[in-house]
Amino acid sequence: MSADVLVVGAGPAGLAVAACLRRQGIDAVIVDRGEAVGDTWAARYERLHLHTPRIQSALPGLRMPRRFGRWVAKDDMAHYLRVYARRHGLAPQFRTEVRRLDRADGRWTATTDTGMLTARQVVVATGYSNTPVQPHWPGQEDFGGSVIHASAYRSPHPYDGQRVLVVGAGNTGAEIAADLAEHGAADVRLSIRTPPNIIPRQFGPLPTTLMAVPMDVLPAALVDPVNRLLQRVTLGDLARYGMPRARAGVVAQARSTGVTPTIDVGLVAALRTASVTPVASLERFDGSEAVLTDGSRFAPDAVIAATGYSTGLTTMIGHLGVLDERGAPIVTGRTSAPGTDGLRFVGLWNPLKGQLFQIGLDARVVARVIRRELRSADLRTS
Repeated sequence: MSADVLVVGAGPAGLAVAACLRRQGIDAVIVDRGEAVGDTWAARYERLHLHTPRIQSALPGLRMPRRFGRWVAKDDMAHYLRVYARRHGLAPQFRTEVRRLDRADGRWTATTDTGMLTARQVVVATGYSNTPVQPHWPGQEDFGGSVIHASAYRSPHPYDGQRVLVVGAGNTGAEIAADLAEHGAADVRLSIRTPPNIIPRQFGPLPTTLMAVPMDVLPAALVDPVNRLLQRVTLGDLARYGMPRARAGVVAQARSTGVTPTIDVGLVAALRTASVTPVASLERFDGSEAVLTDGSRFAPDAVIAATGYSTGLTTMIGHLGVLDERGAPIVTGRTSAPGTDGLRFVGLWNPLKGQLFQIGLDARVVARVIRRELRSADLRTS
């Protein structure tokens, strides 16, 4: 099969790009390894809501309904994506995973598990959280309890009365720890390797991510002192509850490590009531015990590894020299990396102002640039 544009991924980014291309008169071929639009969102843990408000989360060409509320639930997000695809006439080809992308003679060739596709332009939109990072600790084979990645967590109910160690204090780990503490887990401990910047979901009536829009372009030295003051005023000194202080400010940490702040949706309350206890990083297992880097030990019934995700792009495009040391694209949005004309990435970074908001901005621009490049190429060959 041959197409002008191939979009890899049928999540929010892929659908937004395809919809914007359609408004430019270009019908893209969309492929995805999943089963149906919205399935990834529908499969996430029950408690999950967007951290960006409804008004900041809609994709180009379709508002989110007011009935979703300010903070959109994951099932509503899945429904919205299905409606979005229908409204824009998008029909992704599912159960089609792109294994490798190559460029020759001015065209891209996608090797998939169902055959070969060629295209003049390719947009990779497979998602920032594409592949769970599955940790393995020494002694894990002999540990008698369960160990799962946070991607497999659905609800707190299987952990009623259990002692649970949650590894990782990012947004997912913090929310799972709070969820467990609120719904009957006997002992919840939050293992922390990188101390997070914890921020409230909103300052008064104003959502935090709306305030973060200018932070993506302003110097960290200018905005982080303000961030620290706001954190202190709204949340207080969390060190008194055992939470280690972040080593850098919100913006500085996000830019140097790619770690976005942890938005509080229950963790701070759990810290204050001691229903969640911060502990040191998990080092290894010793029989039924988890051994932490400070030498302390804890015998959990279950371990939930909120150890993050990778883009999962190394196999597909690692040979093209377009990924950094974390496996993320070195350029995103409208720009193609040197030597890879016609290859772009949307939705593969997580800015402070919110990923869905950035997807909307990038999708519009990328569609216009692709239209211009295709027309220019057609004029040269006519």
